[in-house]
Amino acid sequence: MRITAVMLSLCFIGAAGLALSSPADAQRRGQQQQAEKKEPLFPDATRPEPSTRVNQRLSKQVMALYDLSQEDGKEAQAIAAGEALLEARGAGPYERALAYRIMAFTEINRDDYDAAIEYLRLVVEQNGLSNDEHYQSMFQMGQMQFQEENYAAAAATFERFIQEIVTPKQEHVALLGNAYYRMDRFEDAVVHLRRAIAMSETIDTTVGQLLMASLFELERTSEAAEVAQQLLNADPDNAGLIRNLSAIYVNADMIDKAIEVLASGLERGLTAEERDYRQLSQMYRFNEQDAKAIALMNDGLGKGIMQPSMEIYRALGEANYFSENIEAAVDAFAKADELSTDGEMALNLARGLAELERWPQTKAAAQRAISKGVRRPGDAWVILGAAEFGLNNQSAAIAAYREAAKHPETKAMAEAYLRQVSGR
Repeated sequence: MRITAVMLSLCFIGAAGLALSSPADAQRRGQQQQAEKKEPLFPDATRPEPSTRVNQRLSKQVMALYDLSQEDGKEAQAIAAGEALLEARGAGPYERALAYRIMAFTEINRDDYDAAIEYLRLVVEQNGLSNDEHYQSMFQMGQMQFQEENYAAAAATFERFIQEIVTPKQEHVALLGNAYYRMDRFEDAVVHLRRAIAMSETIDTTVGQLLMASLFELERTSEAAEVAQQLLNADPDNAGLIRNLSAIYVNADMIDKAIEVLASGLERGLTAEERDYRQLSQMYRFNEQDAKAIALMNDGLGKGIMQPSMEIYRALGEANYFSENIEAAVDAFAKADELSTDGEMALNLARGLAELERWPQTKAAAQRAISKGVRRPGDAWVILGAAEFGLNNQSAAIAAYREAAKHPETKAMAEAYLRQVSGR
């Protein structure tokens, strides 16, 4: 038995489609209405209910078409039977809409979604089905347009659907907001996503995330932060929401709040991945809290959460250097130098060693920086000159400062030193 309903999972909000009733059910509806009275799915729809009786002369064709649509490998025959029913004498809007509906199912079953969308459009155009089936078909068409990334068409379909049924459900409005989000129409997305959220006592996480993202794109960061905080209040152990809220605070230049959120997640073991350690340590450094940054990086390295890298050791070296922990800075810069492809870390190492007056090591590091290449070579020549001077190599110091004088960044400093030396 072939499936007769398609549940379309949408890549962002995960809303499921309404199940489509089978044409066999439609054929029997006239008899069933006498036995039972079903509650309409769209009780406030503006569209009048049409007559939904199959022309008795065509009932066998309808059933034959339906049976073919349920058999694997008979899709072509089902489409041909549908086309025959469309051309049959006596076929009215109801029979034609049934035929298009079954043909849409057939194309869905063989993954031809463009054809299925077109058949569903024709179902709606015929205007012959009951309100339940008519609007289910319309909504299904919108879902498939969305899935096929035709967001403008999907938005138009959802707008019409919502307007005509009058009282939509949350998922209907959320899908419209999602379509506008995908079209970069963020103002429209915000309007509909806020409406969708207001339709429930609890905030839906995925809808809330769409609203948060839309507000973020509009640079309405304080509103985005409010939504993120609502989501986090409803799901306090959600690491993704913690990271999102922290990132929003960063973009709003509210670094203290960003640190508070991410650090709280880390303390609870929720945001304890390498990316969290990196982000939090960077925020600490930006906020001039180098001691906390150093402790966090050392903790991450010690636990194996942060993997050794030139970038990590450079950050650790800089934080220690500006905290005047020169020995620790030298140790970190030495490790960074080992992992670096240029001479920048060797230059940083040479600076630290020079402050400790460890001249032989300073000289070696400065020479390595020059050899590997740096953005400001004059700096390396100045430090090399200082190391040679510290080692009482006067002629070598002068030669180094002459090289430094060739570079604009150190020309004035080097020439001043050379004048001082020559005046002795």
